[in-house]
Amino acid sequence: MYEYHVEGGIPIKGTIRASGNKNAALPCIAAVLLTRDDVILRNMPEIEDTHVMIQILQALGVKAEKIEDHVWKFNSSGLNGNTIPQDMSKKIRASILFAGPLIARSGKAVMLPPGGDVIGRRRLDSHFLALTELGARVTTDGKFEFTANKLVGADIFLDETSVTATENAVMAAVLAEGKTEITNAASEPHVQDLCNMLNSMGARIGGIGSNILKIEGVKKLSGTDFTIGPDFMEIGSFIGLAAATKGSIKITGVNAKDMRPLKISFGKLGIRWDIEGDELTVSAGQEMRVNTDLGGMIPKIDDSPWPGFPPDLTSIMTVVATQVEGTVLIFEKMFESRMFFVDKLISMGARITLCDPHRAVVTGPSVLHGEHLVSPDVRAGMAMVIAAMAARGESVISNVYQIERGYENLVERLKTLGAHIERVEVK
Repeated sequence: MYEYHVEGGIPIKGTIRASGNKNAALPCIAAVLLTRDDVILRNMPEIEDTHVMIQILQALGVKAEKIEDHVWKFNSSGLNGNTIPQDMSKKIRASILFAGPLIARSGKAVMLPPGGDVIGRRRLDSHFLALTELGARVTTDGKFEFTANKLVGADIFLDETSVTATENAVMAAVLAEGKTEITNAASEPHVQDLCNMLNSMGARIGGIGSNILKIEGVKKLSGTDFTIGPDFMEIGSFIGLAAATKGSIKITGVNAKDMRPLKISFGKLGIRWDIEGDELTVSAGQEMRVNTDLGGMIPKIDDSPWPGFPPDLTSIMTVVATQVEGTVLIFEKMFESRMFFVDKLISMGARITLCDPHRAVVTGPSVLHGEHLVSPDVRAGMAMVIAAMAARGESVISNVYQIERGYENLVERLKTLGAHIERVEVK
């Protein structure tokens, strides 16, 4: 086990390259099962979650080879199973993403209920709805077992705009007989990445980037050489880090279109950036003042499905708001346990009123001081890193495994920005 020791109060400064999108890499890894040909995935983030997904592939008989940094080659012609190992299924929520490809490839998928972040109830009903519409049968007696003699295209209306349910439905539908239309589909950049990868393999998916996906099933898919897009969630985290520490940063490898929803919400806190090509620059010395709504009303930063502000960044915004002059309401609509980490921010000196499981009123700026913190999930863990780096004195962050599930080589990358942070083994 490891923990982070952080000496705070030091503005960051420097250049960093965006990692590949974690939430795109995970379904793209699962999609390897849809072809017997070689698949090369580039710009793969080297994080715990991708490593677990690759281990699951290998347990199923898939060859996986790292051919250079951030580039992996896969071949699933030797697929010899349809059951996800129990220990791996519980490690990661994305294990559910193997359901669609395994049903399409072998007619069966078996797994335990998936693990992942403890941020509240995370329904799987939409997965079952979509896959049963396509012809699968599902049993849930202690484990999930999906079977299908044949998948047939269908008109699917998802009961929620679920990213992973959309991805599972798409991966099953591309090899289904006939046409499928998925309405109320998720449209996040990572969903778009998966769809673009599948089209590069010979799938016929239309409406990419919208909430209505139209899929014409094909008999087989070929291999591909596909590059995963940048992780806008990581980029947003580093923007928040620069703002909270009153530092500056240049982030390369950015897709400007992905940043539009973030720009609006960060702008409410007086935080600006410039983009030239694929380089995003946050300058030091920004005003850092809440921009009130018309009439002087307290503004709200709330999340919603894409192209709304992403829920994974509400934790980051909560910390940043503690360093901004003024009052703002953070409204996390989607997960009822995500905001509970604010008690640790309050113990550090933050002025936050947790109204209920979804809403927190933050008034800043607050002088934060070092504290012992425990990371509850990927994004709240990164939020705690930001708080520790903005605070006076030393902080210790435990359970950093959760952070490293989503942020590649974090400590070393932060050191290049001037952070005083060490990864210490706890015996």
